[in-house]
Amino acid sequence: MTKILKIEIASDVSCPWCIIGYKSLSRALDQLEPEISAMISWKPFELNPNMQEKGQLLSEHLHEKYGSKPDEVRQTEAMITDRGKALGFQFNFTDGRRIYNTFNAHRLLYWARQYNKQTELKLALFKLYFTEGGNPSDADQLLAVVKQVGLPVDEAEKVLNFEQYAKEVREEEARILAMDINSVPTFMINDKYKITGGQPPETFVEILKKIAAETES
Repeated sequence: MTKILKIEIASDVSCPWCIIGYKSLSRALDQLEPEISAMISWKPFELNPNMQEKGQLLSEHLHEKYGSKPDEVRQTEAMITDRGKALGFQFNFTDGRRIYNTFNAHRLLYWARQYNKQTELKLALFKLYFTEGGNPSDADQLLAVVKQVGLPVDEAEKVLNFEQYAKEVREEEARILAMDINSVPTFMINDKYKITGGQPPETFVEILKKIAAETES
């Protein structure tokens, strides 16, 4: 009998470790089938909720926020690129990249739940930002992604234009922070367990097996 785990992922579309963590989780779940499967949903977490509309140069932002120097940033980006490649995801870190506000993307992700396409939209947004160098705060680019994943563009346009789901997203963000979650990705399993960071697939396999066994006992 398949054991189904509830997995909520606190994540931002501008977080490279979030797509690495998800890809690792996905590989782990592939290895664990048919004994273990998961119901996955995404929860909003803004890394930069006060980011200005036009965004900021990524190199400048990382220096201001973490004190990162250019050579350190390049080393980290090279490591992230290698991790992504091993998991089948392409990162393209180019000079002049910018970091953007992601609140509108989170509102669309909340809306996409009703169509059971939240994960598809999330993955397409990761691709928009990290692979294509796009802007996840730009309405036209967001609507293009919505169309790509087969969601109704006219509804998405209304979500963006009329601030729909803003209250709901803010409430979910507050709930996540109240759970002492202050970094992403954080994988919340069965409302009890947490896994943080871009862990490798084997780590997810080991932990998910333990959780499934404890749940059965």
